Amino acid sequence: MPTARSKDLFQQILSSLSDVYDERESMAIAKNYLADRLHIDRMKLSLNTEIAFDESLLRHDLRQLVNGTPYQHVVGFTIFYGRKFLTNKHALIPRPETEELSDWIVKDNEMSAPMILDIGTGTGCIPISLKGEIPEASCTGVDVSEEALKVAKNNASKNEMVVDFSFLDILKEDLSEKEFDIIVSNPPYIPNADRALMHKNVLDYEPDIALFVDDRTPLVFYQAIAEKAIISLKKGGKLYFEIHENFGAEVCQLLSALGYSDIELRKDLQGKDRMVRGKKE
Repeated sequence: MPTARSKDLFQQILSSLSDVYDERESMAIAKNYLADRLHIDRMKLSLNTEIAFDESLLRHDLRQLVNGTPYQHVVGFTIFYGRKFLTNKHALIPRPETEELSDWIVKDNEMSAPMILDIGTGTGCIPISLKGEIPEASCTGVDVSEEALKVAKNNASKNEMVVDFSFLDILKEDLSEKEFDIIVSNPPYIPNADRALMHKNVLDYEPDIALFVDDRTPLVFYQAIAEKAIISLKKGGKLYFEIHENFGAEVCQLLSALGYSDIELRKDLQGKDRMVRGKKE
């Protein structure tokens, strides 16, 4: 197995990525790759430690990255709320904004053992994280994709969390009545018209079903979920949404019209409207 200085490997990765990503993103990917794939931490990089590495694996991974494969798919996982989540093309890669949503729920929760439902669970990152932070919670995740549910179940097992996952098409099926204390969803919310603004590695490698909605009905999932959640939440229960930054006011108005109270619109760390909460009276 060949060896190389850690700084030389870092520069090799940077150079390979420079035509695909900007400098900031290239550096972030290079540093993460060194840590995740080659176990080179910041100290080893700073000391320019000599490292044995698999040259064929490095070439394979760099080829994938240059071709636009998301970094998380190349290494096979991402870190979300302090836990490792396996990722593949069948489920949306968890985003920092969804971490913020999960953190809001954890800090907002006043119950020791809430019943929690995540609609459109994808990798299962939300209910698994909530279960980890609220150990006595009963957490359920539902999704319309059987392949995504396989990913979620695998992640629950890997993180040693007991979470129930099942198939549900929220646009066609109802929820059980008065069962949940918390319902959360990060549903598809990107209008098809926004495709032209998105990076190739999102369009080519992440599931359309988890991202896009018809331009004519961008709030279709919010409408369906909010209507069904008002029936399924217990008195005082809360509904949380991750939202498109352009639809904050509309989602708040939708919740108000359906009878939710204590409605709050929150910005993410980038200053964008990204989260909404409503309460059932």
